[in-house]
Amino acid sequence: MSFYTSLSGLKSAQNDMASISHNLANVATSGFKKSRAEFADVIASNFTRSPTQMIGSGSVMKANRQQFSEGSMIQSSGALDLAVSGDGFFAVKNAGVGSGVNYTRSGAFRVDADQYVTDKQGNRLQIYRVDGSGNLIGSTMGSLTDLRLPPAAGDAKATTAVALAVNINAKASVPATAGFDRFDATSYNQSTTTTVYDAGGNPMAMTSYFKRTTPPVDTVPGAPADLSGEWSVYSFIGDQPLLAGTDPSVTMTFDTSGALTAPAGTTTFASFMPASGVAEQQLTLSLAGSGSQATPFRVGNQTQDGIAIGELQGVTVDDRGLVKASYSNGEVKTLGQVALIQFANPAGLRQLGDSTWSATGVSGQPVAGASGDSGSGSIKSGMIEGSNVDITEELVGLIAAQRSFQANAKALDTAGQISESILNIRS
Repeated sequence: MSFYTSLSGLKSAQNDMASISHNLANVATSGFKKSRAEFADVIASNFTRSPTQMIGSGSVMKANRQQFSEGSMIQSSGALDLAVSGDGFFAVKNAGVGSGVNYTRSGAFRVDADQYVTDKQGNRLQIYRVDGSGNLIGSTMGSLTDLRLPPAAGDAKATTAVALAVNINAKASVPATAGFDRFDATSYNQSTTTTVYDAGGNPMAMTSYFKRTTPPVDTVPGAPADLSGEWSVYSFIGDQPLLAGTDPSVTMTFDTSGALTAPAGTTTFASFMPASGVAEQQLTLSLAGSGSQATPFRVGNQTQDGIAIGELQGVTVDDRGLVKASYSNGEVKTLGQVALIQFANPAGLRQLGDSTWSATGVSGQPVAGASGDSGSGSIKSGMIEGSNVDITEELVGLIAAQRSFQANAKALDTAGQISESILNIRS
């Protein structure tokens, strides 16, 4: 009998060491929760034996219970590195059809090739849906959806109006080359480029070249400076010249004080077809606010009314778990709210590996929540929750398990020696 009792002790000690070894092996695993082996004694009893005569029959492992205490918080530079401070799990779902929702505390998320936010195993992070205005539609398990970052946002708008306010150098000389050639810098004085957009939101370069056509006026010493002059402005979209009617240029005229006298309003260019071929387009140019001064050429104001389609530039997750994407056109779009799921008995969750769990009848049904809700933890962006394994505690437990194994092995050896002695008795 003592042989089997000691054997059960050996097995219990071995299970204890296996649990501790598993904990130690996952010291660096993010979101890992340690387990504790729990044992019970075995009593072989019957109705004919008095309580004082009952002898134990060893031990048995009752459970390997998970410990859901919070792990250490490790700072990270990734906006999609998330940690839960307090209670709650992130909900993740495999991309396969009919896949159920699983749960994790490991918030090391990334963006895959299809723009979905996933964990290291490719499971997609679940969020609560929002409408077009960024308002939450629902916060139940049925309203969960995959978090996907749209690569673009906004509606494109073709540029129709460009405004340039420049300071012309009144002392600039007429260029040495008589004609105009945009590839010959000696045929014009200055140039400036404005980014405009076609109907598809594609950027185009509108370059305006400024050429003086009348020489500067010299004044006698002591007399007011004469800032008058006439300039021609040649504008191009890429390689296409913009025609003001049939004229290839717009004439700017300044009076003696340097004030702009012509053109009086905006100039409408002839229609042109962008290189993208999206749709024919027509621009107007306003030079209002320009002036002539005895100072270097300078662009004071430069605007256009086109809108490009915004490209994804970044993503943030705030303390409420709201995911917001920012785009190159200045638009900030709320994509949803990260779900935090709770359970009545987290220790009853089934371990799936990869720091992931699934619900069971013992854990209770998942309860939907969000960061900051009553009873829920809070989401921390730019942080990762590490393992909750305490190395010192585990090493002490490992020594105790080793001593237990050695003691039971000694008891087993002793039982074997007793059996051998009985077998060696001679009549």
